Amino acid sequence: MCGIIGIVGVSEVASALYDGLTVLQHRGQDAAGIATVDGNKIRLHKGNGLVRDVFDSPQMELLHGRVGIGHCRYPTAGSEGSDEAQPFYVNSPYGIALAHNGNLINTDSLRKEMFELDKRNINTESDSEVLLNVFAHELQAQKSLTPQDAIRAVAGVHRRCKGGYAIVSAVLGLGLVAFRDPHGIRPLVLGKRETEQGNEYAVASESVALDILGFQRLRDVAPGEAVVITARGELFSEICAPPEKHTPCIFEYVYFARPDSMMDDVSVHKARMRMGVKLGEKILRLRPDHDIDTVIPIPDTSRDAALEIANTLGVKYREGFIKNRYIGRTFIMPGQGERVKSVRRKLNAIPLEFKDRVVLLVDDSIVRGTTSQQIVQMARDAGAKKVYLASAAPAVRFPNVYGIDMPAVSELVAHGRSDAEIQEILGCDWLIYQDIKDLEDAVSGPKHKLDNFDSSCFNGEYVTGIEPGYFERLQQARSDDSKKKKRTA
Repeated sequence: MCGIIGIVGVSEVASALYDGLTVLQHRGQDAAGIATVDGNKIRLHKGNGLVRDVFDSPQMELLHGRVGIGHCRYPTAGSEGSDEAQPFYVNSPYGIALAHNGNLINTDSLRKEMFELDKRNINTESDSEVLLNVFAHELQAQKSLTPQDAIRAVAGVHRRCKGGYAIVSAVLGLGLVAFRDPHGIRPLVLGKRETEQGNEYAVASESVALDILGFQRLRDVAPGEAVVITARGELFSEICAPPEKHTPCIFEYVYFARPDSMMDDVSVHKARMRMGVKLGEKILRLRPDHDIDTVIPIPDTSRDAALEIANTLGVKYREGFIKNRYIGRTFIMPGQGERVKSVRRKLNAIPLEFKDRVVLLVDDSIVRGTTSQQIVQMARDAGAKKVYLASAAPAVRFPNVYGIDMPAVSELVAHGRSDAEIQEILGCDWLIYQDIKDLEDAVSGPKHKLDNFDSSCFNGEYVTGIEPGYFERLQQARSDDSKKKKRTA
């Protein structure tokens, strides 16, 4: 999962891109980059680390231009190391910089196709470079450079690429080109800001990046839509892919997105509150005479759900863990050993909220289970009489193939296990998972703005279909052992 942003302004945009990336930092802490269009040149700086570490004042001063894109990355399969930092750049045709959030599932066949048919070489293991070269080839085939030509090039990308993707690209001589996969799996939001000098436009992974920059959220980029914003501030858009079922990634609402974001016209904050109500109602159905004294969230993303669970159960809500704000999200940590070490550095219990109480810990989801194991033990060490654990999401039993680094199935604690077996591994006295229908209803909301979701990590149903042998290759690429070997090499 990554964060992307693109801006066409009436003045220099580098500082705004920087600010937007800092707000999207939760989506990836591995690397960051900015590319701007400066006359007939693309200025590019990127590197490993947080946004604040990659850029300093001298570097920012070199990023001239009124059109630019930015990216913050966390690594998925085949994308660790400084070579995979984005944006990527290709000089033909015209000069294109591109940043990508998501994951292609037909990368291997596209690499072969790129080399044998398009005569283009892919220099890294990143599917983002593949996508850039597909777009570049399709744009070159148009023979000219107009907004309509760019839209036709995007249509070519949609024909050839399978998976979940949201794209921002800067094209010399044109401006900004942004597009979203035909299923709308990965999010992309369009905003506008009116100034005395003219209109400015921005696209970003989440609306919160537009909010802090003073852009008004216009709408979400539609599935299969191409948006072209010229350097003069002219907006063109067209849906250029055959219609598919709109299936946004439901895990965005569970974990990745900030609660103050709007995605596909749904408030993440309200979706998480509804998750809590649904889960609280399930607990009452299963144990109407429950003995829960206190509901305690595992910070930060579970707070909205935990508060509503407490309200539904009629018990106290308490903050029982203090979080170190200077430690990254453990789900995004690159290796299992690093994840294990980071939990104790990240959280510390407040004993008076646990001592002699039956506590219900609430987390947004349980993936590998190692973090949950340690937190349950922390609650016991703090004096809890009993420790129950509730997940606002269903059991994660299958890998995510559209841009979230949910690991090899062998590393998913719920894969091939019953809830009772998982409960024993985690060491809690009772484990409660959200039902998938309740989760989907919670995100859709009472107005049912969304009818379908990519819930593949919960139900194993992949909307794009999967090529034979793909999961075996994914298992090899995503296992912690494989990533350790790559980092050592």
